Amino acid sequence: MRQLEDQLLKELETFTAFARSRVGDSHMAADVVQESLLKAVKSADQLRDDESVTAWFYRILRRTIIDLYRRRATSQAALDRLEQELAAPPDSEAEKAACACVNALIPALKPDYAELIRRLDLGDKSLEAVAGELGVTANNLRVRHHRARQQLRARLEQTCRMCAKHGCLDCTCSE
Repeated sequence: MRQLEDQLLKELETFTAFARSRVGDSHMAADVVQESLLKAVKSADQLRDDESVTAWFYRILRRTIIDLYRRRATSQAALDRLEQELAAPPDSEAEKAACACVNALIPALKPDYAELIRRLDLGDKSLEAVAGELGVTANNLRVRHHRARQQLRARLEQTCRMCAKHGCLDCTCSE
């Protein structure tokens, strides 16, 4: 076992250069080589006596690089799906149900908060435009808007109970 480790460590720079040429990043290459070394040490019993340690390790290193690219492709595909979901227009039926609950609860809010919810969340006005109309800074309006949303959330949780607290769109409260 010690002889195997010595041989692998002797060629460490060569292995790292090989990995760097395949992955394009020196830090990623170092990680790939380290992962491959761990695999090699764990599977040292699979090394045949007539096989070159270097050739055997290069097979392990190549497979590790292939696995890296597969993981990257899987991660990128998941990110692409998420991006498509976020870019998709909202479901109109779900939006109508949510708006019905929100509209019914707006009168229960403080009048200033109710107005902010109507202007910013339901009226699609920009924060900067509303801040200008009210004569306050954008940061001040962000704080007020946050408080208004907190109060609305509390009212939703009181009225709709479990469905609002857990994000359920299948609301059973009366409109």
